Amino acid sequence: MSPTPPQQNDPRATLRAGLPDRYLTPEDLVELFDLPSVETVYAWRKKRTGPPGFRVGKHLRYDPEAVHRWTTDRMRADTDDAA
Repeated sequence: MSPTPPQQNDPRATLRAGLPDRYLTPEDLVELFDLPSVETVYAWRKKRTGPPGFRVGKHLRYDPEAVHRWTTDRMRADTDDAA
C-alpha cells in the first residue's frame, strides 16, 4: 500500500497563512548585523529607528520579511544620500 499524499486542506497550512518558519529574536539581529550587543536592538526599538518588532508575551520578535524590507530601505537611503 502506498503512503497517502498530504491533503490540500491541511489545517496547519491554513493557520500558517504564509507566516515564516521562525521569527527572529533580538539576538538574531545582533548576529545578523554584527552589532555590539542586544542593547543596540532595544535602543533602535525605543527610538523607532530599527526594523519593526512585536511582542509575544514578554518576548520581542521580528518578522524576517520586515527586517529584509527595513534593510533594503536603509541601503536605498544610503545610496540616495551618496548620490
